[in-house]
Amino acid sequence: MAGEIPDLEAQVRTGTGKGAARQARRDGMVPGIVFGGDTDPLPINIPFNKLLTMLRAGRFKATLFNMKVEGHDDVRVICRDVQRHVVKDLPTHVDFMRLKRTTKVNLFIHVDVIGEDVSPGLKKGGTLTLVRPEVELVVTAADIPESITIDVSELEIGDSATISHVKLPAGSKPVIDRDFVIAQISAPSALKSADEDEDEDTAVDEVPTTEMGAPDGEES
Repeated sequence: MAGEIPDLEAQVRTGTGKGAARQARRDGMVPGIVFGGDTDPLPINIPFNKLLTMLRAGRFKATLFNMKVEGHDDVRVICRDVQRHVVKDLPTHVDFMRLKRTTKVNLFIHVDVIGEDVSPGLKKGGTLTLVRPEVELVVTAADIPESITIDVSELEIGDSATISHVKLPAGSKPVIDRDFVIAQISAPSALKSADEDEDEDTAVDEVPTTEMGAPDGEES
């Protein structure tokens, strides 16, 4: 059920306090801490360039990682805080929380689409728009889905598929507490243009002629 969890390699940080943290930064590392569970907090260092790349890729604080630290068992973690330099906005410290199998976390889950080949709306030339390529769900750490699936096989032009059309994995639920749209089928561009032109023509035909002069031989 669970998708592949990305590895996050870190090193044990020797020493604690501001002095050790400053030394880590001078060595091109970002100091951090792993806390939670039934184990003592573990001071770590993460390579600065690798961490910065992951932060810029987005969703860092909503991604579950398999943390690998030499001399320690692998553990599932999720980022709980990233401290940044007040001027440069670069990471200076990062906090991770260990997760038990029963822990509930918020994660963005990829959306797969099926039924495009038989959708009547798409066969008529409609355009499929995936409004939400990912959906944020509350999931259990032991049962993280690789993706959720939306079926558009019965959608006509103008129809939408919402979260209520999705069969969610057991124990998970959307973060947003309403029936939001995930995908929709819009009219073809040519059809839209034709409708707009028709609306414009109708508008011109309906313009009042009160400013026109009276016919010849009649008083206005």
